[in-house]
Order: sequence, then C-alpha cells, then structure tokens
Amino acid sequence: MRTATIARDTNETKIRLKLNLDGTGKTEISTGAGFLDHMLTLFARHGDFDLDLTCSGDTQVDDHHTVEDIGIALGQAFAQALRDKRGITRYGQFLLPMDETLVLCAADLSGRDYLGWAVELPAAKVGTFDTELAKEFWLGFVRNCPASIHIREMAGENTHHILEAVFKGMGRTLKEAVTLDEKHLNDIPSTKGTL
Repeated sequence: MRTATIARDTNETKIRLKLNLDGTGKTEISTGAGFLDHMLTLFARHGDFDLDLTCSGDTQVDDHHTVEDIGIALGQAFAQALRDKRGITRYGQFLLPMDETLVLCAADLSGRDYLGWAVELPAAKVGTFDTELAKEFWLGFVRNCPASIHIREMAGENTHHILEAVFKGMGRTLKEAVTLDEKHLNDIPSTKGTL
C-alpha cells in the first residue's frame, strides 16, 4: 500500500493528514472551511484516495492559511506515498463536464513544479469561501508534490460548478497518473532514470 502520514504545525495551522493512494475514496475531513471539506471529499472520492484530514487554523482571520497549508501538506503526502515513483503511469488527464461547466485537467508527476491555471471564476465567494484560494491550494500542492499541472476551464458560468469540476477532475487525473503500469512495475517512468 502506498500511504503517507503528514503532521504540519505552524503558528497559523495545525494539520494531521493520512493518505492512501490505493484506497476506495473513503474520507474523514474537517478543515474548518466547509467548502474546502466538500471539494476535498470530491477529490478523494473521484481519485479513489483514502484521505483522513484535520486542520485547526486561524480561520478567524480568513481561510487563506488553512487552504494553502492543506495544499502543501497534500502535496507532501503524495510525494511521500509515491517514493521514487517506480512503476507509476506518471501522466494523467481528464476532461470533466458538470452541467454548463467543462474543465480540462492534466498532470505530469515529473518532479518539477508548475501550475498552469486558466480558470475564470465569476464569483469572489462561494458561501464564505474566497474562490481565489483554489489557485493557492493547487500552487501549494504542485510545489510540494512536485508536479506539473494544468487546469483549464473550457466552459462555465456557475462558480461552484467550476470549482467542483476542478477538484473532481484533478482527482480523476491524479488517479490515472499514480496508477501502477503493470508492464513497467520496476521502472522509473523517465529516460533519465529518475524523477
């Protein structure tokens, strides 16, 4: 089983995270930011990742530190669970439709961090959640996984739907990228011999 346990303590957040890449999408998530809980539940369910996550953060200020630090911790968990990335497919992609919304997600677990974010969010908030924080979450993730990820909105009008498509699509994308390639289980998926 490819698993990771992360404990991250700062003056702004206290995070405990357990990840199983070979799970069934089982979650226990409590971040203090309800919309983020919803997005991470969708991400894990669509990725078949078991995710146990708690965060105590300075949400009396706003959700920024909580969201960014959880992105960092989740990226670290993926890196820890993947170890040397031997045997993985490495690449993943998914085009996710949700009502009027269509979002393209693609990932390369390359060991190089890059976020291509082409997502237009019509509303500044969904409930109490600042929608600009979604980009901060994925920046934290790619810098700590590290990975090259592109998220591109092809169509969309409803901000909730757009962000839901992003997190569901990234779950599906990363599920594909971490899948073990039965033909190359002992190989690092790079001509360099390392990722």
